[in-house]
Amino acid sequence: MFRELTRKKQKLSPDECAEILKREVRGVLAVNGDGGYPYALPINFYYDEKRNKIYFHSGKFGHKLDAIAKSDKVSFCVYDKGYHKDGHWSLNISSVIIFGRIHAVEDWPDGLMLNFCKRFTDDTDYIYSEIEKYGSNTAVLCLEIEYMTGKLVNEA
Repeated sequence: MFRELTRKKQKLSPDECAEILKREVRGVLAVNGDGGYPYALPINFYYDEKRNKIYFHSGKFGHKLDAIAKSDKVSFCVYDKGYHKDGHWSLNISSVIIFGRIHAVEDWPDGLMLNFCKRFTDDTDYIYSEIEKYGSNTAVLCLEIEYMTGKLVNEA
């Protein structure tokens, strides 16, 4: 059902894909939006390597959640900052594309929000304060990974 990469020499290994997901903090989530139009939005995330799932936090209302309620099929793209080879102008970028199904999580796994927030700050007092203040108004979404692929692309 999912397409294989055409340029197989550029394909990243599953371990390389996981490293990108662990290192990067933002990606683009694409849902089936209003009127059949795709709705893609930048969003921060937490990759739970043990569970092989991706978590997002969100408000409890809005276009994204309305779209997910209609169709739980999504894609998610994460890419790194890239690098230049010595003497070359073009950028080499590694990216990961994930297809899967997304749903709201009522009971957050232990430590999920703490681990999520630690990607941005180590200030645990601040983290716990924010969770206490905003936790009840926060929706947590879980992306169940069905297919993941990655590749290294040279922009030239």
